[in-house]
Amino acid sequence: MAAFLIISALLVLLAAVVLARPLLAQSRGLAVGMGAGVALLTIALYLAIGTPGGMDPGERQAPTTMEEAVARLEAELERDPRQGEGWRLLGRAYLELGRPEDARDAFEQAAKLDPEDLSAQVEYAGALAATAPGNRFGAEATAILEDVLARDPRHQRARLFLGIALRQAGEPARAAETWEPLLSQLGPQAAAGLLEQVNAARSDAGLEPLDGPPQVASTDASPNAIRVRLALDEQFAANVRLDPDAVVFVSARVPDGPPMPVAARRLLLRELPLSLVLDDSDAVMPTQALSTVDEVELVARISSDGTATPQAGDVTSPPVRITLPADGEVELVLGAIR
Repeated sequence: MAAFLIISALLVLLAAVVLARPLLAQSRGLAVGMGAGVALLTIALYLAIGTPGGMDPGERQAPTTMEEAVARLEAELERDPRQGEGWRLLGRAYLELGRPEDARDAFEQAAKLDPEDLSAQVEYAGALAATAPGNRFGAEATAILEDVLARDPRHQRARLFLGIALRQAGEPARAAETWEPLLSQLGPQAAAGLLEQVNAARSDAGLEPLDGPPQVASTDASPNAIRVRLALDEQFAANVRLDPDAVVFVSARVPDGPPMPVAARRLLLRELPLSLVLDDSDAVMPTQALSTVDEVELVARISSDGTATPQAGDVTSPPVRITLPADGEVELVLGAIR
């Protein structure tokens, strides 16, 4: 039981990473570094183009540290506290800075602002557990998770958290039953780890273990996932000297819609050419993802200063507009003549 409690605490803290971005599992050091980097990137985008009308022009330069980003976002939310997206981003940033109580309060604000946003409710439930003694899901958090799953049985994080809550409450059979549908939805590494917990719960409940390995979803299983081939134009590369460590952003936005992308990925120029999959794990804002839209415009950009805010001197690919779900691979060529 002690071993399970330790694993439960880790799952509470790591579930968002495991379910949100499989690439983070490739390297423990990369996961830690990218966690802060993704949070900083997302806040920078939110401050730069998510709320441009309310910002002083002198403040539109992207923040360079998490502390600066948090201070700017706090000021923005003090100016207009009705921004649920902003409160969720602030909560995630507080977690990066080791401020779980502040994160819980921020997630609570987001959940209250939009009771229909199920992901906001789940983040609040997770924050309640993260700040409770022993990282335990109490009655309030458990009730939130049960309500979310009743409204959307496909909500992965709610299902994972509810299984942990039931395990902590001494209901191993129900915990295993709650977790089992996830085994066909997660990537191989996450599914294998969860299978161990499912079988441990089944054993405690006097049930036979499941045979593995589980059937897992492919990387294209996410609704409206887009396969992208990213390359550098050969003639352009031959005539222009480029830093191999230059930052490249690949983004998808709604045509003729708001400037905030619905999905974005940060890469280094040295990684090109490469193929990648953009899906809901690349969502910039928690409530808008590729699975919620019917059409996007894809573009890649070499950032001249390494920040998420477009600048003069950036090198971009010709934009490609596609209808979702898309068939085949979309090619983006940086430096190609439009």
